[in-house]
Amino acid sequence: MAHLKIDDIYCGEAETLIQQIEPNSIALSVWSPPYHVGKNYESGQSYEEWKTMLSDVIKLHYTVLKPGGFLAINISDILCFPDDNMPRIQANNVSMRRCSVTEEDVKRAQTKHPDYNRHQLAKILGCSEQTVDRRLHGNNIRGGKYNTQTRVKIVGGLLEDMALSAGLFMYDRRIWLKDAAWANSNWTTNSYRAVDEFEYLYIFWKPGITKVDRQRLSKDEWTEWGSRAVWNIRSVQRNDDHEAKFPLELPRRAIKLLTDEGDTVLDCFMGSGTSAVAALKEKRHYLGIDKEAMYVALAKENIQRYRMEVLY
Repeated sequence: MAHLKIDDIYCGEAETLIQQIEPNSIALSVWSPPYHVGKNYESGQSYEEWKTMLSDVIKLHYTVLKPGGFLAINISDILCFPDDNMPRIQANNVSMRRCSVTEEDVKRAQTKHPDYNRHQLAKILGCSEQTVDRRLHGNNIRGGKYNTQTRVKIVGGLLEDMALSAGLFMYDRRIWLKDAAWANSNWTTNSYRAVDEFEYLYIFWKPGITKVDRQRLSKDEWTEWGSRAVWNIRSVQRNDDHEAKFPLELPRRAIKLLTDEGDTVLDCFMGSGTSAVAALKEKRHYLGIDKEAMYVALAKENIQRYRMEVLY
């Protein structure tokens, strides 16, 4: 079987096409998988199907990575997604109420006027009958307790288990600290959950000799981010051509830190081609995979645009 040629992007499922990559040829695989949060390209995929896909992709890396090579996965530390198995309990978000009438106010009025309906209760309380109904039945915000509730899942341990099953070991992790206004960001929260202002880069290692060469980085680079756990990187300001893009600086740092010139870098969820451009900037080869033909075309277009910029 012919292997996939480097410096190209291929359309298809990562689980299939990784098997066509030359064994022991990839120095670094750096990518950000679908997060299972409802993007268009995730439609129809259940949580269990998402886990199986991710596990299969990680497992296949053991064959294609060079001994001593790395797999770097960029992902949020927690995922939040609808889960039918979650208890359907309505949050009582009092801070969002437009009306000051409380559940206790309604119940006191009911006790005083046991024969009153909700319209009569609303009149004496000075509120709408919908407010009376919401206070009595716990349906205090849009969607209410009848909507599928949100599951919060910590990701790090899940990835580590998948990697260990594949023969890959946890090596390091970096925290990508975002700025306060990135594409599709929400810099407020309506619950006690924190604003999602950082992501992880989990780095896994394939057993083998790893060359440690601080000369890959300048002295300033090593001081500012090479040896630092937290990377402050400005986020993508517009997702105008792809729903989920990471900044070029994120894969560029991983590539420069963990590979040598001439090495091959893989991104099996290539999207708009950011990792490939980062690889070219650092004089590495790239290999990309994406299941969406439109994004394969977009990645190739962005790569060609970068090549033209370098020429001129």
